Amino acid sequence: MIYVDADACPVKAEIIKVAERHALEVTFVANSGLRPSRDPMIRNVIVSGSFDAADDWIVDHVAAGDIVITADVPLAVRCVAKAALVTGPSGRIFDETNIGMASAMRNLGQHLRETGESKGYNAPFAPKDRSRFLETLDRLCRRAKAATEGNTTP
Repeated sequence: MIYVDADACPVKAEIIKVAERHALEVTFVANSGLRPSRDPMIRNVIVSGSFDAADDWIVDHVAAGDIVITADVPLAVRCVAKAALVTGPSGRIFDETNIGMASAMRNLGQHLRETGESKGYNAPFAPKDRSRFLETLDRLCRRAKAATEGNTTP
């Protein structure tokens, strides 16, 4: 199963493409409207507009070995704690080896923005990010499928 923090996700089409190739279900979770799909492997979940409602829904439903796609580091922390396979839209993997540092850097950046020390501009999403994401998601899908089949060598 693939769960997507979908509100600002720039790689929805790529997720569907890779999921179809691996025959994995996808659940897009958002606070606002999503484009409906007739594909039975695609599910859209609209949650309330309250803060972190989409994150909470994903954490409540994700299980070990599921894939989560999010740029939200606090959500990534919660999903890694549940043994999910987590990646950002740029293909950055979050796991137990780097989630602590990712969280600390996010908190530092937030502090610097709040104190005016940093303007907090993010780099624009580039074609190389999309390519890296496709490669990462494909690898995670193979790993998730191997784990469910009892094979730990993806």
